[in-house]
Amino acid sequence: MDWLIFIAIQVAISVALYFIFARRNRACSTPPVKNDKATSKEFEEISKARERSLTIPLTELARPACMEDIVGQGDAIRALRAALCGHNPQHVIIYGPPGVGKTCAARLVLDEAKACPMSPFDEESAFVEVDATCVRFDERAIADPLIGSVHDPIYQGAGQYGSMGVPQPKPGAVSRAHCGVLFLDEIGELHPAQMNKLLKVLEDRCVHFDSAYYSKENRNIPAHIHDIFENGLPADFRLVGATTRQPEELPSALRSRCVEIFFKALSEFELASIARRATEKTGCPASDPAVKLCAECSLSGRDAVNIMQLAGGLARLDGRQCIERTDVEWVATTCRFAGRAATKLPDRLRSGIMYGLGVSQTTSRGYVMEIECVLYEKRGEKQDICTYGIIDEEQIDGGSVKLMRRSTARASIENAVDAVYRRYEPTLRNYDIRYNIPGGMPVDGPSAGLAFALALYGALFRLTPAVRVACTGEITCSGEVRPVGAVEIKVQAALAAGADLIIVPASGHRIETADKVVAISDMDEAIKLVYNTCAVGQIDQRCEYAEYATPVGVVMDAAQRKNGC
Repeated sequence: MDWLIFIAIQVAISVALYFIFARRNRACSTPPVKNDKATSKEFEEISKARERSLTIPLTELARPACMEDIVGQGDAIRALRAALCGHNPQHVIIYGPPGVGKTCAARLVLDEAKACPMSPFDEESAFVEVDATCVRFDERAIADPLIGSVHDPIYQGAGQYGSMGVPQPKPGAVSRAHCGVLFLDEIGELHPAQMNKLLKVLEDRCVHFDSAYYSKENRNIPAHIHDIFENGLPADFRLVGATTRQPEELPSALRSRCVEIFFKALSEFELASIARRATEKTGCPASDPAVKLCAECSLSGRDAVNIMQLAGGLARLDGRQCIERTDVEWVATTCRFAGRAATKLPDRLRSGIMYGLGVSQTTSRGYVMEIECVLYEKRGEKQDICTYGIIDEEQIDGGSVKLMRRSTARASIENAVDAVYRRYEPTLRNYDIRYNIPGGMPVDGPSAGLAFALALYGALFRLTPAVRVACTGEITCSGEVRPVGAVEIKVQAALAAGADLIIVPASGHRIETADKVVAISDMDEAIKLVYNTCAVGQIDQRCEYAEYATPVGVVMDAAQRKNGC
């Protein structure tokens, strides 16, 4: 009899538990939304809002729609095509200043790759764009829109699966980009934890999820979730990261997995082309002086478009149908468009002054800097080489070790002094030397060495340059001219400054030496080009005369100024 009572109690408890869990499931399930009047009214308001819109912004109208619309990046686009349109597309990092077409180029190259027969990309390959500055993630892996996450049952909003104790994997952008391209804008701003996760996905080509609530024996878990936890979500994509940072600022583990492509800063001519095309989109033409000033005040294509948009609005407010230079001046002043340092080489040339070429680290633009050299009778026992406007020390960050060294620009000055002393004038040690870069512009790197040497040579022998010269190149103690970087960008800056002669090293670039650009490998060649005379006092005696010229204070006579060797 007792065993019948025990069985009855067990049955009663089981029935009670069944009804309790059934009720809980019904409570957790989302009830259907009633299509009442309030819902219909909201839907109607949303539909009306979608029917209304403003005109398309000029920045969107001027956005490149084809490769021909991307100005000034022919070499970079060719490299991007080679990386993505072949049989084995590569991961890519694109470096470059903002507003030069990095995103548009990546999107258009993927469209070309889809049409390429040998490319693994097809019509279903997606271009998934993610801004790394806006990627948020939770350390508990609750939410991760880039890599993906698992929604465990204990978290709010787990839904019906959560009430059943089932963890739910949520795919991220890397999974949506499967067999396509993941474009990660400003990849240098990605959190280190996210960067490490991304590198793991690039290596495995899939995303693996973990959860303490997952069990192979749990029969409540659907088959597809079992498959995700066991095999992962496929994420075989090609990464295209864009950044405005310098290469050394990115993790070496990421750089080693990617092809690096560099988009250059836009020249004044290229910015003028963008500005003129923007005015054509608005139907409000601009005069040539207005377009030229817009290019001078712009740092990127976006700046040029924004300036022209405001200038066009100003012209229309005044009842005019053409943008004038005064409109652009007003916009640039009011909205504080800094633009570029519009250095122009003067028509009046003086001895002891030479113009070097550099590249700004912040804007990646070339610029022309004036270098002035003056010599004095030595006042102490030791020769004094004084410099102004030059970085005297540099810090080298080697990870756990940070080193301080003398500036490479300072070393370039000492090399220039030594080269002139050894080759041309032993009495140079009897003079104190002062260099000045007007405007306090900081100089970094060895590329101004040739300009320092030519300025010293002109000050020493009171020689005036024959033409307006801008030059770049590293100088050695023996007077050789060595290669430097970014020669193409520096040449653009020299041409914009009105240089009649541009001297560059003989190697280390792809500039065609013609017209205004001349490539050299030795200081003697530069002296003949700049001062229209042979270098005096040469050690190898390649000129007719080998006697030393009279140094500071005496102008060289006509015989010493003769042309040719």
